[in-house]
Amino acid sequence: MASDRPIFILGCPRSGTTLLQLMTHSHPRMAIPPETRFMVAAYQRRLQFGDLDDQAHRRELAEWIVGRRQSRFYELRLDAAKVTEEIVEGPPTLGSALGIVLRAYAARFRKERWGDKRPSYFQNVDVLLRLFPDAQFVHLIRDGRDCVASLKEMPWYDGSVHSAVSVWAEAIDFARNGAAKLPAGSYHELRYEDLTADPETSLRGLCDFLDEDFDPAMCEPGKVARLAVPARKTWHDRTRGEITTSRAGSWRDRLTRREVSLCETVLGERLQAYGYELSDAPKAETSQVLAYEHTAARRKLARVKRVTLDRLVRLREPNPLAARLTDGQIVLAGVPRPRHEPPVPVA
Repeated sequence: MASDRPIFILGCPRSGTTLLQLMTHSHPRMAIPPETRFMVAAYQRRLQFGDLDDQAHRRELAEWIVGRRQSRFYELRLDAAKVTEEIVEGPPTLGSALGIVLRAYAARFRKERWGDKRPSYFQNVDVLLRLFPDAQFVHLIRDGRDCVASLKEMPWYDGSVHSAVSVWAEAIDFARNGAAKLPAGSYHELRYEDLTADPETSLRGLCDFLDEDFDPAMCEPGKVARLAVPARKTWHDRTRGEITTSRAGSWRDRLTRREVSLCETVLGERLQAYGYELSDAPKAETSQVLAYEHTAARRKLARVKRVTLDRLVRLREPNPLAARLTDGQIVLAGVPRPRHEPPVPVA
């Protein structure tokens, strides 16, 4: 039986997750949209939507999703009224409402499997598992020095180099510590450098994990970039071309000597653990290391506060959260299986 489990792609920002999204989206059975902005936001506001057993509340939730420009629903090019009615008539859980949007995006391309891509999801895997308990997570890892160099150049990034270094460290620490706690068969990681050097081998491994047959179209992601990458995201222009290894190791020309020293001093052990060789850069100045540690500590405190608040909010949830859309979700929810509808034919 073909899998219908949701797929979530994550990783440090600028690690190549858009390329991987397009590769996955090129598969005839899988559809992964450009980054949505309603998943975590809806979860954080879940008490505001009230008891979702009430259709009126589900309508309010649906209108919040499709009506907010911040949600990026408009980039999915879906019929807002139709999606709203599907949510209103769907299972009364937050995960179901959110999954219905992703399922509608997959249906737009006549595909069966759905999911989402957002780099920062590595910080929210526990949330996604509450919403989609049968989810599969794909973590793309890239040389932290390249991620830092690329982040610095982004028009939307206004953080410091210390913050960029800290974000990569957090993503790697999730891979090394948090991933082991996930359900069996729910986590897979691959390296950007391997993916670009030998796409077919990496993608065959990914398909094995997802229980899908490999399709050669996955190695030509540029063909779907026009449809699956919003034009405003000019920083993803390279995804419209051929797969290239030219960006691997480009940190050597994009980081200052001082920035390389900082990266290798505080990330050295993590970099080497993933097969990245260190340069001959000198050890970072104490002031730079202290600035990094201050930034990392501040980010950790913010995470602790967020987790603590979330635990308190969980005590007041009026409904179960988990989606009831896939076979696995329905079994886990212990609800009667709905009448099975024929699969959407693939063009």
